[in-house]
Amino acid sequence: MNPDTDLDPTEIITNEATGQEFAVAELENSNRIIKSATPKYTPDWYIKWVGSIIVLFAVAMRSTGIPELVIWDIALSWIGAVMWAVVGFMWKDRAILLLNGVLGLMLFTGLLRAIFL
Repeated sequence: MNPDTDLDPTEIITNEATGQEFAVAELENSNRIIKSATPKYTPDWYIKWVGSIIVLFAVAMRSTGIPELVIWDIALSWIGAVMWAVVGFMWKDRAILLLNGVLGLMLFTGLLRAIFL
């Protein structure tokens, strides 16, 4: 048993999409099998994916060029930037935190301007 994963190295895992089979030991030691660098299904995983989807919706609204959607674009962009700033804080990643923290502040001022002016 691997103490880091609690998996038996001889256990076989099947890729449901391709039907290909791999031993746990092969997956753990492989350079040819792409693995995610971040853990899955943790709070930061959910925050980053929801934030990413929100930002994609915001950019989709921006790309329409419809003036009535500008406030929604700014609001959704702000929410996504704040979510990514939280992820940067959780990961202790200063670049992600700085970028999205500053974006969040800029978007928040734009949101206030759009609401009150």
